[in-house]
Formats: sequence, C-alpha cells, structure tokens
Amino acid sequence: MILAENGKWRVYRCGKRLKPSLTRLAGPPVAGNNRPMREPIRGHHDIGGLLAGPVEKTEHDYAFWEKRVDALNVLLAAKGHLRVDEMRKNIEALPPDAYDRMTYYERWISAIANTLLQRGVLTADELGRKMEEIARREGVAP
Repeated sequence: MILAENGKWRVYRCGKRLKPSLTRLAGPPVAGNNRPMREPIRGHHDIGGLLAGPVEKTEHDYAFWEKRVDALNVLLAAKGHLRVDEMRKNIEALPPDAYDRMTYYERWISAIANTLLQRGVLTADELGRKMEEIARREGVAP
C-alpha cells in the first residue's frame, strides 16, 4: 500500500505495522558507481561465501606484540583517535599482495598507523623516527 508519493519517492506500508519504506520511482536501484545493486563488487579481502578450505578452530597464545597492538587499538579508540570503520577501511584498502602476506595483527597495526597519519595525530617523519629507534633498540634492520 502506498502511503505517500512526491514524484521522486514513494513511501510504502510494510506488513501489519506502519513502517515506511522509501523507493525511488525512476529506474532500478543502483549503487554509487552506477552498477545495479544486484551485481556485488567484491574486494580482494571479501571471501565470504567462497571456498577457502577448513577453518582452524583452535586457540593459540598471542605474541606479546599482538597483545600490544590490541591494547593500542583499545586505548586509541577510547581517546577518540580512531573508529572501527576507519580501521576496516584501511585494512580493506591494503593491496592484495600485502593483505595476503600480512597476519591479522600486522593488518591491524598497518590500519592503526594509516588512521593516525590520515587524522594528523602523527606525521610520517615522527612514525619513521620511532620505527628506526625501535629497530636500533631491538637490533633489527629498519
């Protein structure tokens, strides 16, 4: 049942309750890139529903640095320096070869760094200097 119409949008009644649902009048629904929404666009990271082998359901001990990445994520989010949607966007923006090569927490730390750079919390120079300092302290090549 149509409740209202203004030439561009139609409001429908759904089910027994009055629950408006807007529908465009002209043409099929399209996504922002003008492709019909029925044609999904998959990113390299989006493997939902695809065959990917068995899922390993075993617990493991986390490395110290993985625990630190998780703690850093929690603290930065609590301070308002990053949000889940920014983390997800930056993880999904990784090139396919980097995404496949990195572990779960390596993707997280990459996304955290990119978010802080994008927000201007850190500069690339500050991050580079800190990475060199840590590499020297740990005795590894930067």
